[in-house]
Amino acid sequence: MRIRIWIVAIAMSQNISVTAAETLLERGNYLMKSIVACGNCHTPQTPKGPNREMELAGQFLIEVKGAFKAFAPNITPDKETGIGNWTDQQIINAIREGKRPDGTIIGPPMPIGLYRDLSDRDTKAIVAYLRQVKPVRNIVKKSKYNIPLPPSYGPPVDNVAEVPRSDKVAYGAYLAGPAGHCIECHTPMVKGHPDFKNQLGAGGFRFEGPWGLSVSANITPHDDGISHYNDAELATAIRKGIRPDGSRLMPPMGIAYYANISNDDISAIIAYLRQLKPKPTP
Repeated sequence: MRIRIWIVAIAMSQNISVTAAETLLERGNYLMKSIVACGNCHTPQTPKGPNREMELAGQFLIEVKGAFKAFAPNITPDKETGIGNWTDQQIINAIREGKRPDGTIIGPPMPIGLYRDLSDRDTKAIVAYLRQVKPVRNIVKKSKYNIPLPPSYGPPVDNVAEVPRSDKVAYGAYLAGPAGHCIECHTPMVKGHPDFKNQLGAGGFRFEGPWGLSVSANITPHDDGISHYNDAELATAIRKGIRPDGSRLMPPMGIAYYANISNDDISAIIAYLRQLKPKPTP
């Protein structure tokens, strides 16, 4: 413990990013239990939150009427029903390119288009976390799509650098985009794709789950959105799922995970949201 503290202190004194002192597993542990929150879909949910005994064992259902009925797969290291036989590179390809080892394409709501911009280090950190999760045998139903899946999400992803945390807005955009895919759920869908070009963050995306129907909120600085929230209220909405009027946000908002987002990361996300172009809710 003293050695770890000494390393971090040296890094800070020499103006070196503290992230360099983090191991991949430490970074993966933070990401998976906070902003990345893969367990929000891949871990079965209970009225009291995620089922920790079934962490990442899959079977969470999200349905978009007319488009798809998707079951989150088992991503534990179980060799028969999970990803225990996948190599690290195959897991990375699934995350950033949406391609399984057998060549089939992963469909929505897995936000491959955003995950393509996950940094190399963060992707490897997520893999490090997945490797140490308890293997759970759990057979999950196959997802059904009424929309065509693309042959690919683009060319193979090469190298993706870290986004400097010193650039608060850029890092907030990274957290709300590639890492946490907040903008995926909070942007209206047009012809089966989020309309990032015209309605980024405007909300109104409708999807159904075991909780019923959810409609994503407007997270732009519009009167329909977060213009009336101060920073503390916005942080409370993200971390606790409670609006300023005391009402609660519905799933699939990942409150059980977002409660663990660090103060610096919350601040960066809010800085990014504040500078979005105000858009009315469709």
